[in-house]
Amino acid sequence: MRIEYERMVEVFEKILASRGLDADDASLSARIFADNSLCGVISHGANRFPRVIDYIDKGDIDVTAKPETVFATSLFERWDCKRGLGFLNAAKAIARASEMSDESGIGIVALKDNNHWMRGGTYAQLAAERGYIGICWSNTTPNMPAWGAKDSRIGNNPLCIGIPRKSGAPFILDLAMSQYSYGKLESTRLAGKKLPYPGGFDEEGRLTDDPASIEKSKRVLPFGYWKGSGLSIALDLLATLLTSGNSVMDIGGFDNEVGLSQVLIAINPERFSIGDLDYVVSRNLEYIKDSDPVDAERRVSYPGEGLYRTKRANQESGTIEVVDEVWNRILSYL
Repeated sequence: MRIEYERMVEVFEKILASRGLDADDASLSARIFADNSLCGVISHGANRFPRVIDYIDKGDIDVTAKPETVFATSLFERWDCKRGLGFLNAAKAIARASEMSDESGIGIVALKDNNHWMRGGTYAQLAAERGYIGICWSNTTPNMPAWGAKDSRIGNNPLCIGIPRKSGAPFILDLAMSQYSYGKLESTRLAGKKLPYPGGFDEEGRLTDDPASIEKSKRVLPFGYWKGSGLSIALDLLATLLTSGNSVMDIGGFDNEVGLSQVLIAINPERFSIGDLDYVVSRNLEYIKDSDPVDAERRVSYPGEGLYRTKRANQESGTIEVVDEVWNRILSYL
């Protein structure tokens, strides 16, 4: 099924408004979900929308909560988000971090007790599209075993980096600490496909490319094995310290994945006299793209390039692909 972009925004906005969001917040939130789908990341767009509405309806997300600044310096702010809308708070936080970087060169906003921000790459992308370097990460519920363990005690804490580029698509790295995010597992399963590479273990402890088996065992594979495991722990510790908020261990004690700790950083390149940023970025990315490809029919690309290619294709067609059962469930909330 394919849905027009504006129709998707309209439906999302109407449902969110019916749950108590004011007009501006409902509009911004709806476009975050629709834009994720427009870029081809339906796992954190349309597919994730029903879960958010369920969380709102159960009271796990407080749509009336407004973030409060509880600590501030010239380049750092800590917000208590009071378990409000995670994606809305994150979008406002990267905008605020960008404002601070106009004065100080760098701006950091640490979000305490926030909820799921959907696609972390959204905020690195928002920064890059405005000419800033964006760096952000979040912790999660314990959903991945530490290297050498069977039970999940660390998160697949996503790390995202955006670097602007005037002459082409910006560099957007959106990296879960697992080989595949749980959203990717879900979207692959719903599409009736296998993963391109093994992404975790089945219940017998065997590496598998079957997303359903991994979802059942809850044993996703850290990327780089022990390296991804170690980076996950580091990101969790940093997020917990900077936000004075919940760690992965703390979040595991809640009924659902709520009360997360997130850090969003914006760097203003113009404040650091780094020369022609666009030339440096483009020169290096084009050098990488000119690599000899393994598949002669597929040119090597850089992180973010495929995202914008999908976005342009969907914009040209005027529609976005959506899983039938997901869209029908979304319409049931109207």
